[in-house]
Amino acid sequence: MLKLFGAVMIVLAGTLAGLQRARLYADRPRQIRSLIAALQRLETEIRYGFTPLPEALRRIGAQARGPLQHFFVTAADEMSPPNNRSAQDAIDKAMEMHWKNTAMNASEKEIIRQLSCTLGTSDRSNQTTHITLALQQLNQEELAARDEQGKYEKMSKSLGLLLGVLIVILIF
Repeated sequence: MLKLFGAVMIVLAGTLAGLQRARLYADRPRQIRSLIAALQRLETEIRYGFTPLPEALRRIGAQARGPLQHFFVTAADEMSPPNNRSAQDAIDKAMEMHWKNTAMNASEKEIIRQLSCTLGTSDRSNQTTHITLALQQLNQEELAARDEQGKYEKMSKSLGLLLGVLIVILIF
């Protein structure tokens, strides 16, 4: 009876690990789309709203959900008094604190890091040009993430279950 319980627990753990990995594949395209929408709102705030960058980031954070919400709010807080960090430093700090909570990869992180170098340091037209470039890069990353999701999501679920069964067979 105890062996059967242990075997069920091992298979369950393997299945849950596979489901967790599959969830990351499913969350990545969704979070990239959310990031794209947030950057489009930022572009609008900069181009038409004449909104100061910390306030624009705070507004975007209020509209975003999940880990991106905390990311944008932290970046806005870091740029505001008493911290008064530059946009690049504030976004780096926010990434350091919150990026691990996202399903996004290092490529998306690098795109945002490159964008942060120009935010707040150049004129509006240059900033919007860089945001447009970042949006194009993120669209390419979203397509790649969708491809990965299609390839690996179902496989991860199955592999988790099969790995649990394999462990049970090897142990017993």
